[in-house]
Amino acid sequence: MIIYKTKEQIELIREAAQVVSRTLGKVAEAIEPGISTLELDAIAESYIRSQNAIPGFLGLYDFPNTLCISVNDEVVHGYPRKDLIQDGDLVSVDCGAILEGYYGDHAYTFAVGNVSEDKLKLLKVTQECLEIGIEQTRVGNRLGDIGYHIQKHAEDHGYGVVRELVGHGIGQTMHEEPQIPNYGRRGRGKKIKEGLTIAIEPMINMGTEQIKYLSDEWTIATADGMPSAHFEHNVAVIDGQPVKLSTFKYVEEALAKKK
Repeated sequence: MIIYKTKEQIELIREAAQVVSRTLGKVAEAIEPGISTLELDAIAESYIRSQNAIPGFLGLYDFPNTLCISVNDEVVHGYPRKDLIQDGDLVSVDCGAILEGYYGDHAYTFAVGNVSEDKLKLLKVTQECLEIGIEQTRVGNRLGDIGYHIQKHAEDHGYGVVRELVGHGIGQTMHEEPQIPNYGRRGRGKKIKEGLTIAIEPMINMGTEQIKYLSDEWTIATADGMPSAHFEHNVAVIDGQPVKLSTFKYVEEALAKKK
């Protein structure tokens, strides 16, 4: 069952999502070659708790950390380790926070150091997929319109769209109905209604859409070892239109200072 939110409830989700946005900004300040993903996890947990919020992933489904950090061919759900980030890596950082009983959850894939042009193109197209999906999230459309337009943009560039992992509704639990696939058919699925709150999160692979689970039983990687990218926003339908509840502003400001 889809739980449609009041404007007051949407504002609470926005506040939680903004904690995540600022946390990703802190990660952006710290991420560089030579830092471990475990160090980034500690920075994120400390900041979330300083905002009187709770890490949304820590303990969820028994996940052991605050961040999901997935590097290069890892798609999602990588857990922080002592391994050091290398120059040229793509590093997807997915973060969640709970504030006043509501969840925020979104993700950004970082280009660390000197990254190849083909990887930069993958990031650009994946972020475009996210924006295209958000634009479709309006009254008058159906859920299938979101996935169709994401899939078309990705496949027009020769990329694979992961099928097994999807976006989702969000509110007082991390994963609510409806599921939001990054593929689909126009005009299919449930009608988009006022008060819908969802996480749209394209997971786009440079090569095949096929994935595999690694031996740690958490990390999901591309089947062909090619890089993957992941961007995510929380979105609400307000007055019939899509409104982002999360922002990449803090990430972009932090990255701009490093140039």
